[in-house]
Amino acid sequence: MQESILGTSKTGPIHLPKDERSVEVEIQNLVKTFGKHEAVKGVSFTIGKSEIFGLLGPNGAGKSTTINMMCGYLQPTSGDTLINGRSIAREPRQVKRIIGVVPQEIALYNDLTALENLEFFGEIYSLSSKKRRVRAEELLHFVGLYDRRKESVKTFSGGMQRRINMAIALMHQPAFLMMDEPTVGVDPQSREHIFDAIEKLRDQGTTILYTTHYMEEAERLCNRIAIMDEGRIIALGTLEQLLAMRDQNREVQRPHGLQELFIQLTGKTLRD
Repeated sequence: MQESILGTSKTGPIHLPKDERSVEVEIQNLVKTFGKHEAVKGVSFTIGKSEIFGLLGPNGAGKSTTINMMCGYLQPTSGDTLINGRSIAREPRQVKRIIGVVPQEIALYNDLTALENLEFFGEIYSLSSKKRRVRAEELLHFVGLYDRRKESVKTFSGGMQRRINMAIALMHQPAFLMMDEPTVGVDPQSREHIFDAIEKLRDQGTTILYTTHYMEEAERLCNRIAIMDEGRIIALGTLEQLLAMRDQNREVQRPHGLQELFIQLTGKTLRD
């Protein structure tokens, strides 16, 4: 029995081509307007190979719109996203096959079992019947739900459904994974399991974009963090670099430091 990237498999691992196991990403001046409203206003940043890059911002900051442009769901008004030098605008088919997206909304077929959901999406990714089953079982082990594989996902808790949502995004073994608020509404145990899975993916070479409004998640997971508000990147750096931006006259405990900077930069007004 051979060792797979996500566990053991009787048929061996499913691998990406060697030059696509880890990628770097360049976001070039993305702009998106809806009528007279400019939702994203010239966003640019880079994500290094095997980096977890955090994108933080209040509701309506433009995070989801940015992700939707990066993965090709939305056509940008201007700008582009390059993955290992390939343009999502000019080469969408080639780029999309190495992208995985964990959407903010749970996207599952409730009447199908966990295994059937994964195999269905594996067919969309053009995996053979044999590879679909092997990959689905690997991922169910990976997200800790193999023992529940034959149960309908409508019986699952919110946290379990989010773990299946993540597994679906991994079916084709993407080199670049975008995760949009993947822990909203989940229990502490599921959140910890998701964190462990993300850290394993990073260690295996996956490049990850992670959006959240939970400061402690960004502090734990992310190599670098960008804070976005009103369609713009207003701060970007490592956690230490961002904390250095705080008012030096304030004595703030480290666990709340990023949260304080976030409030300083984006304000205290509620966003709905």
